[in-house]
Amino acid sequence: MIPFIDLQAQRKRLGQPLEDAILKVVRSGAYIMGPEIAEFEGQLAAFGQAPHALSCGSGTEALVLPLMAWGIGPGDAVFCPSFTFAATAEAMPLVGASPVFVDIDPETYNLDPESLQAAIEAVKREGKLVPRAVIAVDLFGGPADYPAIARVCAKHGLKLIADSAQGFGCTLAGRHPIHWADVATTSFFPAKPLGCYGDGGAVLSKDARFHDLLVSLRVHGQAVKSDIEGKTFEHDPKYLNVRIGMNSRMDTIQAAVLLEKLKIFEDEIAARNRVADRYAAGLSDLVKTPTVLEGGVSVWAQYTIELRDTPEGGRDSLGPYLREQGVPTAVYYPIPIHKQGVYSVYPTAPGGLPVTEAKAGRVISLPMHPYLSEDDQDQIVAAIRAFVKRNL
Repeated sequence: MIPFIDLQAQRKRLGQPLEDAILKVVRSGAYIMGPEIAEFEGQLAAFGQAPHALSCGSGTEALVLPLMAWGIGPGDAVFCPSFTFAATAEAMPLVGASPVFVDIDPETYNLDPESLQAAIEAVKREGKLVPRAVIAVDLFGGPADYPAIARVCAKHGLKLIADSAQGFGCTLAGRHPIHWADVATTSFFPAKPLGCYGDGGAVLSKDARFHDLLVSLRVHGQAVKSDIEGKTFEHDPKYLNVRIGMNSRMDTIQAAVLLEKLKIFEDEIAARNRVADRYAAGLSDLVKTPTVLEGGVSVWAQYTIELRDTPEGGRDSLGPYLREQGVPTAVYYPIPIHKQGVYSVYPTAPGGLPVTEAKAGRVISLPMHPYLSEDDQDQIVAAIRAFVKRNL
């Protein structure tokens, strides 16, 4: 079976320096907030074109922390796509706010600015919720239409989060999403393009005071420099908690792993794009291959295609066929979030989400990673072509 994502190939490439970095942390005893954390945050900010980066416990918590910092909670609406992983929408109920689900662009699978505009206007007309923020998702690794989404947010005075859990490193006209967004978040789950060896996440931001607030919220609302400047204490201010926060520290070992992975990340993004180009050359005449916005660069967290959804030649037949040929596949995401029971109580854009629901029944993802060999890729392409031609 061809690996769907080959993390071991990457580990072998990183080699002894990676193992030395992990062992260094083990020997140091600085398992939480060790020096590698600050070093990684600095390098991550530089890579992502942001003034500040805050590491945290997961990509989910990376979304929750800005909502907390902005005071978003009960009675507030945050707009997001439904065609994404549940963590995107989960962040809102965790702070007491309501997600409002928006449809996607049929080509990029990312947030549709027109559907977003309609959803905001509908919420304002109804008057039950107060629009506060938008979460745009860089689904499958490609950038959302940030210039258009940012214009909608500016028109309505909304904060914008770029959820780059799948797309950290993607760019549009050479700029990372933070150029348009108030914050960008990411996940370091092992299968992500930039993944660690456990859980982890990060928030990239522009404003020093806001970053300071995130630092506090990450560690139980602890007092930070801006809270204690000009004040004196009879006790260690380390144990002064000035706001309600959480425990969202990333382990030092994960920072050590990510520091090594950052060294090869640009090269891996280039390799992912070579793999994507070969897929497109071999498949675009028979299936719908992915679309990236003009001027955009995807990091290709997944390579997702569409087939005609017929009993003979549709997705549900292709997956088992490819597995018989030694080719694994995955479906992201078969049930849109707004169709799942616990989320079905939340609002959707006017007219529903027809594009989201159609794509959920059609898409299928192929093996994608920087170390996919040409021979393995040729095998995948040949198997898909044989299936499609047989079912035309």
